[in-house]
Amino acid sequence: MSSAPMSAPAVAYIPDTASTRQYIGAWSVLSVLQYFAAEAAVIGGWAGPQPYDRRTGYISDLGAVHCGVFDGRNVCSPLNWLMNASFVVQGLGMLLGALLLSSGLLCIAARAGARVQPGRRKPWLAAIWVRIFIGTAGAGTVIVGLVPEDVGSGWHFAGAIMYFIAGALGLLVLGVLWLDQSPLGWFILVCGVVSAAALATGGLTGMDVPEPGTLERLMGYPVTLGVATAGLVIAQRVHRHRKVRKAIRTQAVAPH
Repeated sequence: MSSAPMSAPAVAYIPDTASTRQYIGAWSVLSVLQYFAAEAAVIGGWAGPQPYDRRTGYISDLGAVHCGVFDGRNVCSPLNWLMNASFVVQGLGMLLGALLLSSGLLCIAARAGARVQPGRRKPWLAAIWVRIFIGTAGAGTVIVGLVPEDVGSGWHFAGAIMYFIAGALGLLVLGVLWLDQSPLGWFILVCGVVSAAALATGGLTGMDVPEPGTLERLMGYPVTLGVATAGLVIAQRVHRHRKVRKAIRTQAVAPH
């Protein structure tokens, strides 16, 4: 009796690290940095009875539509539309990055000429999970922006939880994947660790801490910074590879 034929192993290939798709994806992820400018502007326009304090004020208070008492806090954010728009833009940037940045590119941290083998190998699966986590976090942020905290819906809380949990997990996986492929792999991993630790603390304490605003920002800021760092690494490497490819093409068509 003959044995069943074994399936051929997946053939390793070199991902296209100079494609327009990857370039757009990298800049989409990097665009999340706009959040910090928007938050600063909205805080500057705060009109509550007390000045807004990042240490005690929740981020979502900046997007509250109405002025008044919400959950025991006096909130009044005239620029709530800007904060909510920033949430949506941030989420869309992460979603677009998750869709456009290929698993092969993430496996090799956009290093030119590096080979990757698809299939059931750990780096490939890790890259797929990074895309899933970042996409989920992006979707959560879009929900947060579309459904402010004071509109009477649980979707806002659900969106925030999606962002914090999926964002931290995405950075943890990506950081480990990139440890030997980029000097910033360590920074991305640390961002994931800080966010996950703050999230665990918030869950255990129910956010009943002296500075809930600080704790919430330790959950969220590292996600934004870590995702933007990944976008920066990819954008720089893809841009460099595109320049090299353009120079080669120019030399090929130049008259001799």
